[in-house]
Amino acid sequence: MSQTTETAIKLLERLPEEAQVQVLEALRQLVVEANDNEQWDELFGRSQNFLAAAARKARAEVTAGNATPMDFDKL
Repeated sequence: MSQTTETAIKLLERLPEEAQVQVLEALRQLVVEANDNEQWDELFGRSQNFLAAAARKARAEVTAGNATPMDFDKL
């Protein structure tokens, strides 16, 4: 167990049980959010390469004269 974990446990032990439960629920939520953020970062990191490739392709098509203006009314 890390020193940080031991410190957190010691702090929790000083609280009344009801407060311990509230802190634990808040901690669970923080862990869920941290995991969600990690997953988003991973997904966004993967999509960056795809977006960059799509932008390069679009730029090449424009340069080659193969692009057509977007008709927003047809979307």
